[in-house]
Amino acid sequence: MKLTKYAHACVALEKDGVTVVLDPGTLTPGAGEAVGAAAAVLVTHEHFDHFDADLLTAALADRPDLLVFGPAAVADRLGRHGGRVTAVAAGDTFTVGGLRVAVRGERHALIHPDIPCVDNVGYLVDDAVFHPGDAYFVPREPVETLLLPTSGPWTKLGEAADYVRAVRPSRLIQIHELMLSELGQRSTATLLGEDGLTGTPVTLLAAGESLTV
Repeated sequence: MKLTKYAHACVALEKDGVTVVLDPGTLTPGAGEAVGAAAAVLVTHEHFDHFDADLLTAALADRPDLLVFGPAAVADRLGRHGGRVTAVAAGDTFTVGGLRVAVRGERHALIHPDIPCVDNVGYLVDDAVFHPGDAYFVPREPVETLLLPTSGPWTKLGEAADYVRAVRPSRLIQIHELMLSELGQRSTATLLGEDGLTGTPVTLLAAGESLTV
């Protein structure tokens, strides 16, 4: 698959001419372009930095072939659009073109006891790439490439290191990085990376950069 990184939590995965986009939120410049090229959009949870309701509502109206998958709160916000918006939960599986998607995880990571935890699902795409959304959920399947959140009010470096050790991916790609400066991103990658706490290489991609996974 070809993976293209967009700002913050948004990535696109393309295989055999079929593209899925994950978590195009309001903090992602270029999200509209990414969604415009997608056969389907996968949303992990309802927070604005992962889910741009206005963007997806307009895209669903403009494109009768577009599919959207997300937790019930996302589906309720968008409406069903003739069955093109599907509410998913842990344990569900589906395909988009030749891409196989398994839904894993249930809840957003705790920010503070006073802040409710919303539903949050992760997506394992083609048994290779796992996007956890805002959670440190460990899938039961082997994960080749883990998209690792590195900043946010819920993240913690020690917990991130333990998460990577539990998942044991071959490669880490940074996502959810907007709250870190360039120096912060590099130092986090050093601490969590191949010569740091996990022994696993961390790839930092700028918005618009791609690689093969």
